[in-house]
Amino acid sequence: MQHIYGPVSSRRLGLSLGVDMVPFKACNFDCIYCQLGRTTIQTEQRREWVSVDEVIDELKTTLSSDHKIDYLTFSGSGEPTLNSRLGEAIKTVKRFTSIPVAVLTNGALLRSAEVREELMESDLIVPSLDAASQRAFEKVNRPLPSIRIEEVIEGLNVFKKIYQGKVWLEIMLVNGVNDSPDELQRIKEAISRIAPHKVQLNTVVRPPSEAYALPITREEMDKVKVFLGRQCEVIARFSPREPTPLEHQQEKAIWEFLQRRPATVKDLANGLGLHPNEAIKFIRKLTDAGKIEAISFGDNRYYMPIKKKEK
Repeated sequence: MQHIYGPVSSRRLGLSLGVDMVPFKACNFDCIYCQLGRTTIQTEQRREWVSVDEVIDELKTTLSSDHKIDYLTFSGSGEPTLNSRLGEAIKTVKRFTSIPVAVLTNGALLRSAEVREELMESDLIVPSLDAASQRAFEKVNRPLPSIRIEEVIEGLNVFKKIYQGKVWLEIMLVNGVNDSPDELQRIKEAISRIAPHKVQLNTVVRPPSEAYALPITREEMDKVKVFLGRQCEVIARFSPREPTPLEHQQEKAIWEFLQRRPATVKDLANGLGLHPNEAIKFIRKLTDAGKIEAISFGDNRYYMPIKKKEK
């Protein structure tokens, strides 16, 4: 499967089957915390980046197996709304399965009435809003120059008013970048304006695109949660869950691969037949365990075993 991955266990969505609508790292943002590394195709051009017919065929094949799935989630390794046939894909999916459809998006293209219309038949939208001032927006999300945060917020506001499904707004907090009292006040005002059904707080718990993108503490997250109000919850996973036997095998395969040579997420995914999002999950575990580290070379981010210091 090139475009379908999982099901993966999600704290928010239960067992989620991922649907990838764009090439690896095609996005209109270049977020400093992104677990997939630097954006290599930064664009707002909407076109059929990957074949929707292929996506639907793969999805039908996957669903013919005996999987328990709580959500079909359009997300993947880039910004799903960049695919110009996203709306058609959602409509087609709704015709052959009753599984709820979620779309994880950075929210920037909700400035477009066309994109808002395409998302109408989904059941859940999870847009991001990591900043409410242009200065912090540019620091944390590094958007294309044409994207203004005020227009993004207004797009979310308009969408929420006309959308019949649920909207869960995700906020990724980065230490010293978008967590100042002034910025949090601006975010709170934007939340009041958008009125999402939930606000979900996250922080940097996976290896980020930039080494300076650091997490805030659990205690700080709890304070922000109280400040932002009762609809707010912390979704950052500060403690790992127990892996399945298959995950043990996949983690071992990645560890053995990296012992042979340094590799990017894409190298690991292609070499081991994994989706990039699955590879990232195991990279995080090995990083947290102190077994591997990330090094940057050019625009690429490589992972390699940490060499033990000789005594």
